Amino acid sequence: QVQLVESGGGLVQPGGSLRLSCAASGFTFSRYTMNWYRQTPGKERELVAAFTSTAGSTYYTDSVKGRFTISRDNAKNTVYLQMNNLKPMDTAVYYCNAFIDTKNYWGQGTQVTVTA
Repeated sequence: QVQLVESGGGLVQPGGSLRLSCAASGFTFSRYTMNWYRQTPGKERELVAAFTSTAGSTYYTDSVKGRFTISRDNAKNTVYLQMNNLKPMDTAVYYCNAFIDTKNYWGQGTQVTVTA
């Protein structure tokens, strides 16, 4: 079965960095676009970044452009989110996501807290 397992969250000061990882299994990883979402209490889940499977292109929401970088290692079935110059507004639970055969799959989430 499809599994997505995030890691790498934590507590960091403003201006700091974190790298999130998402280890995937149960599907042919290289064939699918991989996404990172985030969610704060009372708000809808927001697409933060995506890395397509075919063209290898990336997408970023405006608020993270120039600070976050999504990458993937198809040999390791892992997608990463490098987050630099973190801001308090980046505080959220971050989720790895894949849309496979008409179904959305999610990891369990990893908490990122940016505070002085």
